[in-house]
Amino acid sequence: MSKLVEAPARTLRRGVLAAAAVAAMTGLVLGGLPATASATTDPVQKSLDKLVSKHKFPGVMASVRDADGNTTDYVAGVASLKTKAGVPVDGYGRIGSASKMFTAVVLLQLAGEGKVKLDAPVERYLPKLVRGKGIDGRKITTRQLLQHTAGLPNYTDLIPDYQKIRHTTFSERRLVDMALAKKASFAPGTKWAYSNTGYILAGMVAEKVTGQSISRLVEKRVIDKLGLEETYWPDKGVETLRDPHPHGYLSVGPKKPLLDYTKMDPSWGGAAGQLVATPSDLNRFLAGLQDGKLLKPKQFKEMTTTVKTTFPPSWNWRYGLGLIKMKLSCGGTAIGHGGDIHGYETRDAVTPDGRAVTVIVTSLPQSEAAGNAVLATVDSALCAGS
Repeated sequence: MSKLVEAPARTLRRGVLAAAAVAAMTGLVLGGLPATASATTDPVQKSLDKLVSKHKFPGVMASVRDADGNTTDYVAGVASLKTKAGVPVDGYGRIGSASKMFTAVVLLQLAGEGKVKLDAPVERYLPKLVRGKGIDGRKITTRQLLQHTAGLPNYTDLIPDYQKIRHTTFSERRLVDMALAKKASFAPGTKWAYSNTGYILAGMVAEKVTGQSISRLVEKRVIDKLGLEETYWPDKGVETLRDPHPHGYLSVGPKKPLLDYTKMDPSWGGAAGQLVATPSDLNRFLAGLQDGKLLKPKQFKEMTTTVKTTFPPSWNWRYGLGLIKMKLSCGGTAIGHGGDIHGYETRDAVTPDGRAVTVIVTSLPQSEAAGNAVLATVDSALCAGS
């Protein structure tokens, strides 16, 4: 079935920048401009075009879902800097740390079933594993792993050169051992600091109590439950993305050409950031989470109970359990969790009434202004629908 006829309703916006690439290949030009140039009257499309023209992202995919489930898809830029092909509508992208929402949902479901106690020591589930300088699994809880208050060193800060490990397959234990070789960042529960290590360990807790891999648990308990046909956990050793997808790029230095980083082994992301999805599928996940299709009210309240963070104050972000609560410029709040992984950045959010937005750009921001522009696009799209 074509994506463009999906019920309840779905429309496409393609900006001048993306349309120009298509026009160059098809000759579809009216009055010297791409035939779809009128789409730039849409404020969301204007924002996406600006991400390409001003902030130099190669390509952008976005999906906006209203409270009734009607979806509008957007694209801008090019899918490939080499071929200049147009960005695929609602294509696949690596969603990085947006995966944390899926992992957290699994742990919260297990908590609701009495299989995991959020405030019990991690030692109960992973005996003698979590040990290091100032690190003791007998004093760290699963809640703290999910909340980034465990004081664990962040293993992704310890990988010196991502170009050298792009084709390396990592085990969970190897990632954890990298972090445990360093001293604790702080005593558990005393501060907040983002750490992917906590999510690798949370995945290991889920595996221990169920006897199933975290990838299978995410598939069965989240992806299959919501019917997310375009979200998946890449199999071991698979470095490519399903089609269609835009290429992802990596900046290797100021004024240097972007490196095509589409093909890579994402195992270093694991339960902290390995998933692949389309923008519209991520919106469906967010809407399903907000609508109570994944968690019981008690567990959803646990997930959305937040603490202060060290994110920039201007972002107005607080952190729950695998979830960020953010203030909108137009008033009110939204929840979601973005993700950065080499080649792609994802930003997403859903409001209490079910409006959802996901934006995926095909390189990490090369400036603070560029990163803020992606966030502003999500904010403006949600506020436009309020």
